[in-house]
Amino acid sequence: YICTETTPTPCALKVADKIAEQFDNAVLLMLDGSKMSPDYRVPPIVMYERKDSRWMLKDKHTIMLRQWEETRVIAGQMLESGDHMQLVDFDSHLDDITKDWTNQKLNTKIAELASPANGNI
Repeated sequence: YICTETTPTPCALKVADKIAEQFDNAVLLMLDGSKMSPDYRVPPIVMYERKDSRWMLKDKHTIMLRQWEETRVIAGQMLESGDHMQLVDFDSHLDDITKDWTNQKLNTKIAELASPANGNI
């Protein structure tokens, strides 16, 4: 068993198991941080699906992502403008509850960038 950047941690597996208890078709999605860049043309996503009470890596050739190119462009714009630095994850919120883990400001910015007025969607 070789640990890689795309191998779920025990904690991630535990959370995914709890979600799968409630939702039969749950999947575990991970972002491959080594492939996160505006110039990377392929979605940096790794997907696991639950089979026989185990999380199995799904063949990346069977994963279809709608609007990947638009998503890549918007992510690049957010990186270029520095807006990505405003992203708050739930752990950060637990450390400081004044931080908005729902990221409403970022969601508004993404909606603006994705709007038809900006040539997207």
